Amino acid sequence: MYQLYYAPGTASLAVHWLLIELGVPHSLVAVDLENNEHKSPRYLALNPAGVVPTLVIDGVPHSEAAALVLTLADRHPQAGLAPAPGSAARAAYYQWAFYGANTLQPAFRNWFYPTEAAGAAHAEAVKAQARDRIEAAFTRIDAHLTAGGPYVLGAGVTAVDFLLTMLMRWSRAMPRPATEWPAIAAYVARMKQRDSFAALYAREGLTDWT
Repeated sequence: MYQLYYAPGTASLAVHWLLIELGVPHSLVAVDLENNEHKSPRYLALNPAGVVPTLVIDGVPHSEAAALVLTLADRHPQAGLAPAPGSAARAAYYQWAFYGANTLQPAFRNWFYPTEAAGAAHAEAVKAQARDRIEAAFTRIDAHLTAGGPYVLGAGVTAVDFLLTMLMRWSRAMPRPATEWPAIAAYVARMKQRDSFAALYAREGLTDWT
């Protein structure tokens, strides 16, 4: 049994989506970010970083969305959402997961919270740099999908696709959203056709980007 601490549409989305996709028993605990519940002593005891998601596995709390997605795929190998350990595909799987976590996710953080990096006086410069990094990443992913799709590792969907699709969703209100790249647009459309995506949206009360 898993317990996911989440907030709709945030970095917890990929973990929530994968739990539904896997069909494993889990419970949900909503974290009210607007009222700073993620900074409360109770939540910080679970996740000292004060962010979502937190996934409790066998009574132990764990964090970091990309790590949780990879962990779930490994814990449920029957779903076929992770390549064999030691294989070339496994190396590519790690590469794309960390690309999402280390390149795209921090750039989105700067886009949404530009004053954090260098103060209000430099917010527009931070946003411009973040947009450049995000669009460069989308260009790279689009070329990769064009050459070897339909999914990031080729013919079959893996846990990494859930993570990257979540990150692409975050661009939906940007001047140039991910779906303006043709291969990404087709990729996103395939991921959104999954029954688990509809269930995710219903549970989190999301209506955009459908």
